[in-house]
Formats: sequence, structure tokens, C-alpha cells
Amino acid sequence: MSKEKKLFLLDAYALIFRAYYAFINRQMFNSQGLNTSAIFGFTVTLDDIIRNQKPTHIAVVFDPPSPTFRHKIYPEYKANREETPEDIKKSVPYIKKIIEGFNIPIIEVEGFEADDVIGTLAKQAENKGFDVFMMTPDKDFSQLVSEHIYIFKPKKSGEEAEILGVNEINEIFQVKKPEQVIDILALWGDSSDNIPGAPGIGEKTAKKLISEFQNIENVFLNLEKLKSKQQEIIKNNKEQIILSRELVTINQQVPVNIEDYAFMLKPVDKDKLKILFDELEFRTVAKRILNYDFAGPIPAITHQASLFDAEGEDGKQGTILAYDTIETREHHYYLYNTTEKIHELVSRLSSQQAFCFDTETTSIDPLNAELVGIAFSFNSTEAFYIPFLEGETNVWNRLQHFKQLFEDERILKIGQNIKYDLQVLANYDIHLGGKFFDTMIAHYLIQPELR
Repeated sequence: MSKEKKLFLLDAYALIFRAYYAFINRQMFNSQGLNTSAIFGFTVTLDDIIRNQKPTHIAVVFDPPSPTFRHKIYPEYKANREETPEDIKKSVPYIKKIIEGFNIPIIEVEGFEADDVIGTLAKQAENKGFDVFMMTPDKDFSQLVSEHIYIFKPKKSGEEAEILGVNEINEIFQVKKPEQVIDILALWGDSSDNIPGAPGIGEKTAKKLISEFQNIENVFLNLEKLKSKQQEIIKNNKEQIILSRELVTINQQVPVNIEDYAFMLKPVDKDKLKILFDELEFRTVAKRILNYDFAGPIPAITHQASLFDAEGEDGKQGTILAYDTIETREHHYYLYNTTEKIHELVSRLSSQQAFCFDTETTSIDPLNAELVGIAFSFNSTEAFYIPFLEGETNVWNRLQHFKQLFEDERILKIGQNIKYDLQVLANYDIHLGGKFFDTMIAHYLIQPELR
């Protein structure tokens, strides 16, 4: 692959929907109640591409709001899709403003889907010596892959992004060249786009037929070589298969010219992005993308910062520039393994307004986990660990010393993923009383991108 000219073309809505549903079980909102999940996910993805893939040129392509030529030839095209979630509709204007803040061109062509625009621009760019990366999870783009045109599939959690070239596409679809993917999709259909294909012909059979006969014309000419059921299906649905091929074929003749756009990567507009990130409350993202600099060394503070205290000694709001860490603060760890020491610890914990605790267990599944110990702390310099002896009776007996403490409603209990600890203790008939504070949830709310 050439290193001189590297163009990334992003399929906007595919990435927006992907970002939105990635956070569907832990949605993000700013203080004004705006769901920022899709905006946040798209922004982080865009920044990740620029930082790690280092494109020389980049553009983001949107589908137009109005119907396209596919709707005209097949009115049922995408008719089975649910209404776009309202939160996504509200997110799109912000996402477009962020793209503009990155000084990246937005391309939208009336009557044509993003697939067609990307296909047209990719081919034009290849002819001008670019290596082109189409950023999308959509399998339809496989038909466009060539010596210098690739699919860039976004990374999933814990995985690296996938780059698919000619060899990868040929292997995935069992074909000799990527263009044959069109005929596979024509037979297979696409339920997400309501493209019918040949009813009863699935992915496996479609790949096998095109691998053997090369294209659907040859399939039509060799029906006698197929199983009787397949013969019947293809013979009775010939027109539908041809229509499906027209629907799945990406149009590379869209009236759009690569020379009309300034695709070269430029510095971001920091002022524009700062206003947007302030409104969206993307603090850590702003710090990362806008590259805030602090003049001189950061002074260390000499007291432990409180999670809840944002005021200085004079009552005015202060800025904490650095925190003590486990390396800079003196600390002591104690193993309490006798009844006398346990009574002493329970007495000290009972006099506190709050304490932290963490269960040590044999499994990440709380319903099957067995306790092997519990750690406690109620100040910044000391922590206490109580091991449990083997045997269910011994664990139950030792836990009874802590039952009243855990169920005391006056004391705040602090934990990391405290829901897990609640479930583990419930297995031993201990039910926490009073208020809880979960540092994992707090971290997610303050800096969700650093989970």
C-alpha cells in the first residue's frame, strides 16, 4: 500500500447508528437531558482514525433525507425499517457541526445513498493514485474492493480494526474477484434493506452457486445441474433476483467530483469545537482533541482531595491541579485474622460516617461466587483485610460479625461495582442498608470514555 496519499471515506449513518447502539444499555446524557451517546461515539471514532490511521485525506458521507433512485425502482426498499430513534435525529446536527469543527468536508448527494457516493469517490481517488479506505461495517461495500480500495471495519470493544482487501473479500465470499459479491447478494437478498433475493436461498447456498457458476446468468443457464428445490426457487424468482442485483449494485456514476472538495486533512477549528464540547460536556474528549497545555509543572497538593468538595479553604471554588497517589501517600495494610481483631475493626467501622469495602471471591458470577475475604478502609492511609477460612460454616460464622455493620442505615457504603458485592453478600443473608456510592458509576459519569 502506498504511504503518500491515504483517503478515508466514512459512512456517516452506519457509524452513527453503531455508536448509538454501543451505548444502548448505558446511555450518556448531558445536564440538559440531551442523549449524547451517538455524538460521543462518533467523535471518539473520528479522533481515533485521525490519530492512529493517519489519513492524508478524509471526508464524511451522509445519506440524503429524501428517497433515492432505489426507492423509485422498488418502492418497498427499506420499507421494513423502524423509524430512526429521536435521539439519533437530535444528534445528527451536532455531529455535522463537530465534523465541520474538524475541518472535514461533509458530502451528501440528492437521490443517491452514501454507498453510491463513496463508491464513486473511491474509484475516482484510486485513479488519482490514492489508497482508499471505506469506513463502514456494511458488507455491500465488498463489491468495491480492489488493489487500492479497502474496507476499514471499525474496531469492536477489545479488538483491533479490520482492513479487508481483495484477498480477504475473496476468501470471505468464496469468489475469484470482489465484483462477484453483487451476484451473491442478489441471490441471498438483504433483510435489513428489504431486498428480496431468492426466497429460501441463504448465504451459504448463494456463495456456493456463485463460486461454482461465477454469476447469476450462468446459474440461470445451468438450472438442470441444481437440486430440484433450488431449480424451482430460482426459476420462479428470476425477475426478482435480477431486480435484487440492481438494488445491491453500488452506483459508481454519481454526479460528484473528487476535485470539487478539499479532502486534505487540516488542523481542527479549536474555537468551534470548544464551544460544542462545552455544551455537550465532553470534558476529557475536549482535553484530548484540543490538546490543552498547562504552563509549567503541575504543583502537587498537600491534602487529600474530596470527591464531593469543590471549594477551597476560603470558600471559593478552587482548581485542583494534582492529586496524591498511592506512590506519594503513606499507607498501611493490615491482616485481621482473629476474633479479637475483627471485633476491634467492626467497632471502628461502626463509628464512621462512611467506609469502603470490596469482596474477594472465587467467581465473577455473583450467584455462584464464594467469599474468600473482604477488604475495608475508612481513611486514606489504612486498609484492612479479613480472610475467610475454607468451609461454608466458617464463612457464615465469620460474616455474622459484620452483619449488623452492613445493615446499619446510618453509614454510607462505598464500593467499585457495588452491585456485585450486594449480590454476593445476599447469598449469605446479609442485605446492605442505607446509602451506597459506586466509584465505577461515578467514573463512568465523569469520564465515560476512559472506562
